[in-house]
Amino acid sequence: MREALRGDKRVDADALVARLDAVRRFLDAVDGEVPDTRLVGAHTLVERAGTRLALSRDHTVVALAGATGSGKSSLFNSLAGMELSPVGVRRPTTGVAHACVWGPLDGGNRLLDWVGVLPRHRFVRESALDGDDESALHGLILLDLPDFDSVQRSHRLEVDRLLGLVDLVVWVVDPQKYADRVIHNSYLREFHRHREVTVVVLNQADRLPPAELPRVLADLRRLLDVDGLDGVPLLATTAVEPNGMTGLREALERAVSDRQAALRRLWGDADSVTAALGELVAVEAPGHTPDAETIRTLDRALADAAGVPTVTAAVEGAYRQRAGAATGWPLVRGWRRLRPDPLRRLHLTGPATDPQQPAQAPVAATSVPEPTAAQQSALGLAIRAVGGRSGGDLPAPWPAAVTAAARSRLADLPDALDAAVAATDLGMERRPLWWRLVGGVQWLVTLAAVVGLGWLALGYALRALGLPALEYPRVGETPLPTVLLLGGLLAGLLVAAVTGPVIRWAARRARQRAEGRLTEEVARVGAEYVLTPVRDLVDRYALARRAWQDAAG
Repeated sequence: MREALRGDKRVDADALVARLDAVRRFLDAVDGEVPDTRLVGAHTLVERAGTRLALSRDHTVVALAGATGSGKSSLFNSLAGMELSPVGVRRPTTGVAHACVWGPLDGGNRLLDWVGVLPRHRFVRESALDGDDESALHGLILLDLPDFDSVQRSHRLEVDRLLGLVDLVVWVVDPQKYADRVIHNSYLREFHRHREVTVVVLNQADRLPPAELPRVLADLRRLLDVDGLDGVPLLATTAVEPNGMTGLREALERAVSDRQAALRRLWGDADSVTAALGELVAVEAPGHTPDAETIRTLDRALADAAGVPTVTAAVEGAYRQRAGAATGWPLVRGWRRLRPDPLRRLHLTGPATDPQQPAQAPVAATSVPEPTAAQQSALGLAIRAVGGRSGGDLPAPWPAAVTAAARSRLADLPDALDAAVAATDLGMERRPLWWRLVGGVQWLVTLAAVVGLGWLALGYALRALGLPALEYPRVGETPLPTVLLLGGLLAGLLVAAVTGPVIRWAARRARQRAEGRLTEEVARVGAEYVLTPVRDLVDRYALARRAWQDAAG
């Protein structure tokens, strides 16, 4: 954007507006994250620049600023050709700003209202008697400011306020106090970014011997160079000689005809503001926030705080219990069902099937034990690590803001984690097909044992009653009922022995599957409640840095 200042030092209005818009975008990006005390200059620039550009572009506001006794009021009256501002040696002489407008006063009234010059202190330099003598200054609004070294603090405050609003400043010094530290340290040095709208005059030059004037001007030029104002116009003036104002008048005529002073002043203000804002966005935004290892640590801490180990252990226990009840001997299945189901004890019965039910309940949905103090501490450390790794390299105050963003939803995490666990499909709602097959086999062998036992009992009862004994079919030398009874019992034991390791292996698989699903859900909660606020803030930092780069050019 620096091309807006070309070789002839002209400022392009569109480029200036673009810089101001970039400052606005910067303020929007950092709103609520950077202390307002560090943004006062930027807010002031946007407000003042917007107002100044909306007001008269045909007028140039020039201020005569100086210390008591420098003769600025005499210069003001001499340029105006009238006694408008009081002149004297009493401290302070000028207590309020006086304004003289070249041209119709109506054209500059709104501008003077904004600057804050009272109507009774506004004057017009427009007369038919002048002919075209004053036409070169048509559009000039000349202000005579209060003395900046006044013993009245209100005068100094008024000077500081007006210096922030005018388009061009003419600093008036006298041969006795031109090297005064107050004007150099408190004022001139602060205007080093406004060289294009600064003029320095050594007034009352008639008090110096002709041989001394060049030496004094050279010494003043040296001081101005030290202040960073190298190249600013330095003029010798006197209000008591006919040609003593020629140089200053010509400088004012150029400023009025150029109509660039307001744009140059605002451009310099933008330079000052963006230089200060650069400290807030001094480094590039991190590309990945945070790193993968920090995210894994956060996910582990969230899983522990959500009770994932407890839930997965319950999944394994519930699988073994349910599988045992489905594949064990039918005669003892009822006993297994009397034992409490580990998942149901935690109020985990699977995901909600009602589409009208929200995915995450606002209150606790399970009976998973509360996290221990150690788990809470580990989670707090993991969240702080997310903030530290994401914003630790950023300039102040961003690291603290990033950490605060990571912890911004900490109070909502417990309910969110509990709801996520309750909504997770643990894979326990469907009965595997092999359970049914094994259960069917157990029913068959149990039925065979029952038939064999009943057959043997019938034969025993007939013999006890003295009735003819039953002739049992034989398998080899063994009666078939005995084969059915013993075979059924042994087959049941064998099936249970074979399916036991399978059940334990399948239970571990179910635990791993549930752990994966729970970890995924817990990570989603962590991303929403911890990582997303952090990334949003880092994105805002990146937006602020891009806006600053646009504003700084």
